[in-house]
Amino acid sequence: MPLKASYTIKEVTKKMESYCAYQERCHKDVTKKLREMGVIPEAIDQIVVHLIQENYLNEERFSQSFARGKFKIKRWGRIRIVNELKLRGISKYNITSALGEIEDSIYQETFDRLAQKRWGNLKETDIQKRKRKLADYLLYRGWESHMVYDKVNELNK
Repeated sequence: MPLKASYTIKEVTKKMESYCAYQERCHKDVTKKLREMGVIPEAIDQIVVHLIQENYLNEERFSQSFARGKFKIKRWGRIRIVNELKLRGISKYNITSALGEIEDSIYQETFDRLAQKRWGNLKETDIQKRKRKLADYLLYRGWESHMVYDKVNELNK
């Protein structure tokens, strides 16, 4: 097993500042990275506190950025975004704040476009299988089930 390089707290702190400046991070990502680097728990706490105080680490900013990005780029629904944020240990307050970044009208419009596009791309000839595939696709992406089933029934007509 290769030996891990040893760093001073100052060096690790600089590395973490760069790590957080490059992209928004949550506390869980940073502590995981520090553990991988072989940093002792007391130093991890000290470094995380420093990153928060210097505003390199901000969970609310992270959650808002995460929600915006996953919605705009990956076309995820609210359910998937919430589940992913919970997985990262984000508080209920920050999750609610993050969901506020997504406008209802744009959310509905994106859902309609995504469903329409996927429906057009499905090659399945059996209408029931086609509806099932569309529903599975949209549910996997975290869209609300009532929206999905209303859309599936609407596209059948």
